[in-house]
Amino acid sequence: MPEVKIIAKNFMDMVASLPAMKLDKLYDNAFICEAILRSLPPLAKKYVLQMLYIDSPITAKSMEVWVLPDGSSKHRVAIDRLIQLRVFSETVDRRKETTYKINPTFQTNLQKLLTHGEVLPREPMPSNITVRLPSVEDLDVYAIGQWECFLLQLISSAQAERPSNISSSMMKVFQRGLLSQRDKEAPRLTESGFQFLLMDTNAQLWYIIREYISNSEERGVDPADLISFLLELSFHVTGEAYNSNTLTEVQRNTIKDLTDLGLVKLQQGRKESWFIPTKLATNLSVSLTDSSSRKQGFVVVETNFRLYAYSTSKLHCEILRLFSRVEYQLPNLIVGAITKESLYNAFENGITADQIISFLQQNAHPRVAERIPTVPENVTDQIRLWESDLNRVEMTPAHYYDEFPSREIFEAACDHAREWNGLLWEDSKRMRLVVKAEIHIHMRDHLRGQKQ
Repeated sequence: MPEVKIIAKNFMDMVASLPAMKLDKLYDNAFICEAILRSLPPLAKKYVLQMLYIDSPITAKSMEVWVLPDGSSKHRVAIDRLIQLRVFSETVDRRKETTYKINPTFQTNLQKLLTHGEVLPREPMPSNITVRLPSVEDLDVYAIGQWECFLLQLISSAQAERPSNISSSMMKVFQRGLLSQRDKEAPRLTESGFQFLLMDTNAQLWYIIREYISNSEERGVDPADLISFLLELSFHVTGEAYNSNTLTEVQRNTIKDLTDLGLVKLQQGRKESWFIPTKLATNLSVSLTDSSSRKQGFVVVETNFRLYAYSTSKLHCEILRLFSRVEYQLPNLIVGAITKESLYNAFENGITADQIISFLQQNAHPRVAERIPTVPENVTDQIRLWESDLNRVEMTPAHYYDEFPSREIFEAACDHAREWNGLLWEDSKRMRLVVKAEIHIHMRDHLRGQKQ
């Protein structure tokens, strides 16, 4: 069974993958420079700050003096990251001496930041203009509701509690790898789509954002401008209202798309309209490895394969159905069982045993989260064993040959199959052999030549 892996990059990996010209253009934005500085490894930050007011290149040997002998590996990682992001430019002269110089635009913007202090991308609207704004708690509930509705749309449009308002640009993100659709048929989840649902919220968000940026050129939007705005959005204050009139047309369209994800909330007053960032938006520059934004777990798995999920979420129920048999659902409790049949169904959809176990571990209820292991060993071992049962027999299309007129022709046919790396089995006593279907045409031509 092929394993499809979804790689959810963080923003800085996306920034580093941009062409050099677009990356240099990004550094015209002071907020990008600050976000880059925050994302760097500690040693790389130290190098940037030490070289911030040095205009001449620094030799590699001089920089090595700044590091203790046991820090050489961290030094190399820091330098590589700075070069990837074009914060440092590397030059090798005729004497093969390496020097590093800080990006002048990046340097100027950071100098201004240190001298004049941080300036917000745009000022919040005064409270006498905006209507009563939602509290941070209300925004969290709104963001979770939007995100769950968004994911329910992936599982089945009929499962969504309210009609889907997903924009066409967001649907393109879905259809790029998470959904497939044939003529006159409803969209279906792909293997990547099933795996996506078991990822944690941070990884899911980054996957969608990455794909949203990747197909931005199809919508006539420059990826560099989109990355710049999204990172700029992370510097806004959660719960504050910002005037929509301060946005460009492209940024307004982006805000509408981000509303589908629960990153922002749009409100309309009598004369003005504004957007309110949620925590999902202001955490966009946070690394995927940061666990502080992850939700509290809700799943308890027992040694008898019974599963109890303390949740009121319809989404949680649908995700558990992907690999378990849900038996009944109470207002705040979902009861199910992990069975061989339910797991076989999950494996056929492309979900792996490790992904199921990882989901159960990451979403373990606080009462069992501190237990080692959080999921009973007999359960994890059995999940892996049931997966291995499906991989015991591998099907390979093949062709069977027998009744060779002579041993010489049989041995020549075996040698020919070996040359094409297609010999699967041979019986020299009875002169029989089996070869891969893909080399059948070559075998047929070879045998016809032997007859002549």
